[in-house]
Amino acid sequence: MRTLISTAFISLDGVVEAPGGEPGYRNAGWTFEDIEFLPEAFDIKGQEQKEATAMLLGRASYQAFSPVWPDMEDFADYRAMPKYVVSTTLTEDDLVSNWGETTILRSTDDVAALKETEGGPIIIHGSASLNRSLSDAGLIDRYHLLVFPLLLGAGKRLFSTTDKDTQKLKLVAHEAYANGLQKNIFDVVR
Repeated sequence: MRTLISTAFISLDGVVEAPGGEPGYRNAGWTFEDIEFLPEAFDIKGQEQKEATAMLLGRASYQAFSPVWPDMEDFADYRAMPKYVVSTTLTEDDLVSNWGETTILRSTDDVAALKETEGGPIIIHGSASLNRSLSDAGLIDRYHLLVFPLLLGAGKRLFSTTDKDTQKLKLVAHEAYANGLQKNIFDVVR
């Protein structure tokens, strides 16, 4: 079974919306405003590219990333990596041609079936709605969270508000940085 890893830039109050400056969100770009850049705090992003064997995205994140990430040197390791997009509306004609093999999945059941295939870890970038659905379905195995010392209030959240049984997490790695960022890696306890 493949490991499904959710990775996110997240505010202390759980917001994951528009960390890089995507339009339409009041606090867009919050990851780079008034926070000193320390390369070591972002080392996890390079490690994720080396360890992942596939990328999973929701429709909105795919549409935001696919015009930009294929040409970015910072994300070079993702170019040839197989990608899976969970969407009920995208068609093959909506996919970009310069970002490697991309497969459209239609449901969380399709993601569960993907996890049963041979291969290494699958990384989820962005995709707040997809993350909430996958978490509620018990499909996420690990969280890589880079927590920013900010309270953003409103905005898309990583975790759902669904009334459900407690989901326990085990902290397997953590580090705090001089700029206030915290890296927290949690395995989901089954």
